[in-house]
Amino acid sequence: MTMIERIPVQSSNVKSVGHDANTNTSAVEFKDGSVYHYHDVPKDVHDGLVAAKSVGGYIHANIKGTYKHSKQ
Repeated sequence: MTMIERIPVQSSNVKSVGHDANTNTSAVEFKDGSVYHYHDVPKDVHDGLVAAKSVGGYIHANIKGTYKHSKQ
């Protein structure tokens, strides 16, 4: 899998996020250094993540448990 470019976000637990439009994969880098790829995430869902007041809350409510993921 190719590296997905990520942008920094303001969050207590999340360091950066990114999205690959070709594969609809969202990458989430946590402050502990772990990176998760969430698969088949539509761009509008990822855009909501970037715009969320609480990035971690958005992940928990809209992405985690909804989309398959892999730890990188």
